[in-house]
Amino acid sequence: MGTVIAAVRTEAELEKALKSRVSTVFMLAPNIENIEMQAKKAHNANKMFFIHIDLAEGIGKDEYGIKFAKEQGVDGIISTRTALIKLAKAQGMLAVQRFFVLDSQSVDTVAESAKTSKADMIELMPGTVAKVIKRIKSMIDTPIVAGGLIETKEEIDEAYASGAVAVSTGREELWA
Repeated sequence: MGTVIAAVRTEAELEKALKSRVSTVFMLAPNIENIEMQAKKAHNANKMFFIHIDLAEGIGKDEYGIKFAKEQGVDGIISTRTALIKLAKAQGMLAVQRFFVLDSQSVDTVAESAKTSKADMIELMPGTVAKVIKRIKSMIDTPIVAGGLIETKEEIDEAYASGAVAVSTGREELWA
């Protein structure tokens, strides 16, 4: 059995995630004004706090944006960009590289990019594609997070059975 990660966009969703049994929160709609407070709340609830840096409002998508996030108490970033993953790793932060797997060419691209970025984890979207998880898992050693369109316990079980070590979902009922 793997880990369920709370993927949240709003303050209300964050509050629910902090009261849940999850150990990690992915903030998918971070804002420069709230990040420090949200990171503190997460840490006070003994949760790891990641932000999706590509979607962060008011934060540069560069070395200074990564440094700023770290200074605000963020444990790690999520990004589709290999360069940002490398910058986060250089700052001693955790990094999750997110990939959208659309076709067979995407599978090869994921494997090559993951080897280059040296992300701590990769997140494959949609996470309901067990065949893709298995295939990429056979090509790399990087732990895989299945994310996107995870709506049932059965889909979580399928992701784990396929080799994912964690699942991120916005479905509150699955956080338990």
